Parts: sequence; C-alpha cells; structure tokens
Amino acid sequence: MPLIDEVFAGFRTVDADEAIKAAAYTNVHRWLTDEAFAAYRPQLEWLIGEKKWTGLLDRFFQVLPFGTGGRRGPVGIGPNRMNFWTLGASVQGHCEYLKEQFPGVTRLQVAVAFDVRRFEDRGGNYNRALPNPVLGVSSRDFARYAAEVYAGNGIHVHILPPESTRYLATPELSSIIRQLKCHGGLNVSASHNPPDDNGGKFYDDRGAQPIPPEDQIMSDLVEQVTRIETLPWLDAVRGGKIHFLDDSTHHGYIDLCRKQSLIQAPKFDEFGVVFTPLHGVGMTTAFEVLEQSGFRPTIVKEQSEPNGQFPNVTKSPNPEVPESLDRAIALATERGSDLVLATDPDADRIGAAASDGRGGFRFLTGNEICALLAHFKLDRLTVDGRMPPSPLVIVTAVTTGLVTRIAQNFGVQVVNDLPVGLKYIAAVLRQLEQDGRYQDVTATPADYVMGGEESHGILATPLMRDKDAASAALLLAEMALHCKRRGSTVPDYLESLHEQFGYFHNDLKSIILTGIEGKQQMARMLDRLRADGPRTIAGLTVTQVEDWRDEDGRMGPLQGATDAASRNVLVYHLGDAARVTIRPSGTEPKAKVYVETSSRPRKPSFSDNAWRATCRSLQEQGQRLADDFVKLAMYAAGV
Repeated sequence: MPLIDEVFAGFRTVDADEAIKAAAYTNVHRWLTDEAFAAYRPQLEWLIGEKKWTGLLDRFFQVLPFGTGGRRGPVGIGPNRMNFWTLGASVQGHCEYLKEQFPGVTRLQVAVAFDVRRFEDRGGNYNRALPNPVLGVSSRDFARYAAEVYAGNGIHVHILPPESTRYLATPELSSIIRQLKCHGGLNVSASHNPPDDNGGKFYDDRGAQPIPPEDQIMSDLVEQVTRIETLPWLDAVRGGKIHFLDDSTHHGYIDLCRKQSLIQAPKFDEFGVVFTPLHGVGMTTAFEVLEQSGFRPTIVKEQSEPNGQFPNVTKSPNPEVPESLDRAIALATERGSDLVLATDPDADRIGAAASDGRGGFRFLTGNEICALLAHFKLDRLTVDGRMPPSPLVIVTAVTTGLVTRIAQNFGVQVVNDLPVGLKYIAAVLRQLEQDGRYQDVTATPADYVMGGEESHGILATPLMRDKDAASAALLLAEMALHCKRRGSTVPDYLESLHEQFGYFHNDLKSIILTGIEGKQQMARMLDRLRADGPRTIAGLTVTQVEDWRDEDGRMGPLQGATDAASRNVLVYHLGDAARVTIRPSGTEPKAKVYVETSSRPRKPSFSDNAWRATCRSLQEQGQRLADDFVKLAMYAAGV
C-alpha cells in the first residue's frame, strides 16, 4: 500500500474532526512529494511506518499558529512544529510586511537575536538512526538561516559574529533596534518553554512586539508565503547584507539599565545578593548591570553556563516558579545573603526571593515585585524631587490592583486595563509619542515611571519596549539595600504596603490541555463559559461579566484573528473586592485563571490578630474561588 494511502487509513482510526484529518492528510501528502521537504522525509516515513497516527495528525493538521508576535512550539517534523520551513515562512512574511510598511526605503534593516536553545529530542519522538534536519539545531542555527532569508529579500541584517560566544537577551534586542534605528527585528527563542521548544518573535521599529491590527497584517502575509527567498550566508556577508554587531550596542544597553539607579551604591560588604541566570543569557545582562552598579553578586555556578537543556534547574527555567530558585536560596542561606535574583532564559523575566531577617527567604510573586518597585520608585522620585511633570504608571488588567492604589496615592496617572503582554504597554507609549494622549491620560513617554505585568515582567524605562530583567534586578537590589539601611526587610516593606493600601491576594491556576484534543477542549471551554457562565463562584454572586470579545464593549470592534485571540478573555466580578479572569495562553497549551481578592487599608483600630485574620480569610477565599472556577471551566471543556 502506498504511504499516503496508509496515512489516509491510519487517520480514519483517530477520533478527531474530519476537517482536521483532511487538512493533515493534505499536508502530509505535500511533505511526502514536494522536494522542499526531502530532508524531512526519512523521519516522516518512519513515523508512518510506526503508525504514530495521533502524533502525525498533531504535527500536520495545521501550520504552527502565528500569534503573540510570532511562532513558538516544539521543534520537529511537520508544519505544526518549529523547523527551518516554519521559521523561514515566518521570516519571508516579515520581509513582505516590512516592504509594505516602509515603501520607498531602499535600505531596510533588522536586528536578529538568539538564545541558548538546542534541539536534542528529549522526548524521544524521532528515530536517531535516521537523518533528521532539526536534531542538534540551535537557536543560533535558526537565526543564521533567518539572516539568509532577510538577505535573500534584500534586507540588511545586524547579528552577532559567528565567533561570538555571547547571546542576546530579549530586552537587549529591543534596545539594539532603537539604537541602530532598525525597521524591525527577530528573536529566536522560546523563553522558558520546555527544552525541546523554540520560536521566532518579531519586533517593530520601536523595539516592541506588534499588536493588532499590525500583527494580523503580518500574519496574513505569512500565510500567503509559497516560496522562501534565501541568500547563502557567505554570499550575504560578502555582499554587505549581513553586518556583525560589536560591543558598542551592548554597552549602550548596559548603560541604559544602569541609569535606572535610584540610590547610592552599596559599600564593599554592605549587602549580599545571589544571582542565577538559570542557564540562560542573564550573565551578560542582569549580572553585568548589578556588578557595574557596585553590587557583588554571588553566582550559582552550576546554573551559570548557557545550556538550553537547563540541566540543573528544578521543575522549569522560569522564575515565576518558586522551585526554580531552590539552589540560589540554599546558597543565599548558607552565605547569609539579603536577596536572591534570577532571570529566565531570554532574560526578560525577573524572579526574586528576599531575606526575612530570621534566616529564611520569602519568594516574591510577579505581582508583589511590581507593587514593591512601583512604590519604591515613586517614593524615591518624590523624595529626590525628580518626579516627571505628568507621571504615569502602566499595568495590564490582570496585574494586582495594589499597583493602582499605590500610584493613585502619589497622584500619578494610571493605565490598568490593558490586555496581557508588555507589547500593550509599549503600544501606549507609542500612542503617547504620536498624540500626547491615551484615553484620558495626557503625557509623553518621558513621563513614564514604570510598568509591569503579573508574569514577572517589568519595564523601567520608555527607552526600551519589552520587559527587562536587568533594570528590574538593579531596582530590586537597590530596594532591598534601602530596606536594610533602614533596619528593615523586603517582606516588612511588602507588609507595610498591604497595611497602607489594602491587602491584595493574587493567585494563578493553569488548566493544561495539550494536542488536538486540548485545542478543541479549550475552544469548547471558552464558548460554553460565554454562552452560559457561572452565576456564583464558591458561593459568591457574579455581579458583572466582562467579555473582552464583546465588540460593543470598551475594547471596540475586533481587528482580526490575532486580536480575537488576545481578547479571548472573560472577567467575572464578584462585588468590589474579588474577581476571576480566564484566558488561553498565547504561547503554551494552557488556559490561565487569575484570581484576586482584596481588602481596604488596615484601620488603626485593627489589632495585629484581627489584621492577620483578615489577610488569611482573603487567602482562603481566593483559594476557594480558584478551585471552584477551575472545576467549572474543566466541566465546560468536557473534561
């Protein structure tokens, strides 16, 4: 029986929608017959011979979705995997987009960055005895191929030289785009995803990820790609299309981060900080900034080497996960340090744990980091008389409401209703550049104080347009040092904020739904919740439901499929002091459930016991809300 007939018969045994099977069959046929995919054929034929029908269906039923500024997912064989074809098609579409956006510009320029990843097939999905064009492929290899595609389209590329041992962090790429006045950029990275993943994330001329409708325009152009134009590396170098970055842009980025400093540098032995890059690129960003700013970070040596397999990291190389900081906390405890700092693989997210002054360490959530830094920076600028004329703080809608209360206390303008992602904070800054206004806010980018999101992302300066762990690390270290100089600790500081502005309990739960079945379950879950959502959650009455896809709502008409994806959000308000929000992740096969419960500020008449009881009650209420809503959502998904 011919291979393609075996595929047809095999797909009939899988329980999936017929349209999905038909699409997968068409794509498998193309990959078996088109010469462009000849290198992938040995592995594809092996998968067919092994009758791995469910896996084949998942690899071929769609082209890896272009969303959240690019493509990200498992490396492998098929259009629904990251490989040279899916990356190349994305870059080709980006080339077409740049030519449309900048008509008449004869010298289009992009910057290309890459992280530490290398595909080793840890999942054992392929036959190691057969040729495999993606086995052993690194982010550097993907970036080099991307440069060949840009050059093949006549676009100039700025990239690290082949002999360089450095990598480029996400925020450094944003800085480079702005320094070199590039028209766009690409970062080959999968951030903190599992080791077998990779991706390509695109940037605009401001160093930000595009938002709707621009990302929809780019996505449409990517989908129309039928041919990928390339120019071989050596020819592109000889022809002057590929330009190698020197150290000047790196120094520019480090200097920009250091300029965010708010207090006097520490004395030689005044303060102890332990740092880990979690095997990522943070040694050349956060570590350098801390060291050059007078701190003397102690390194977690076994996690300091760049390694895309993340061999010495517990659970996940994601500083949002407390377990990822376990080795750093152990070292800090041993040395009697004051603070632990960690960066994720592409050094845009920051993680932290602070000494409680009694021999223990308190892990700080992304919401807590955002609130602490907002108050610290606003307080320091006020004390020093350096507050801008029309100060502004920007956060996403799922970020703790504590930041809003803090900013309002300082008389600062706040934008706090944005979709998830730093790109929306960058979009506000862009509108301020153009119009001097955003909604009811009047300001310029120079008035921007800081912004952030709950997922450990901080943007401390408008001169970058993506979250940056290096400047956040410096501010956290200075904040902890400031506390120590006053005979206090960071946990004490956080407690004082809760007492002054109200206790906010924020919790995050993930509903993981993988593969084709998971994709269908995710869609079913949100559809059913929209059609017939809960009227009560954990005994509390739902007083208002916000559907961000409602075109008559505050967000207005949808601007395409990418906008619909980012606005696939439901918010359940339970009175004035609790809310539950659900949204599918844009980068991982999961739905995220955000829960917030809050109180008013502590009254002077409250005893310590009464205040602790109030906080504990809100924590328990938040847990009940999270548990009950996850059950409701899973039931809606048919799980």
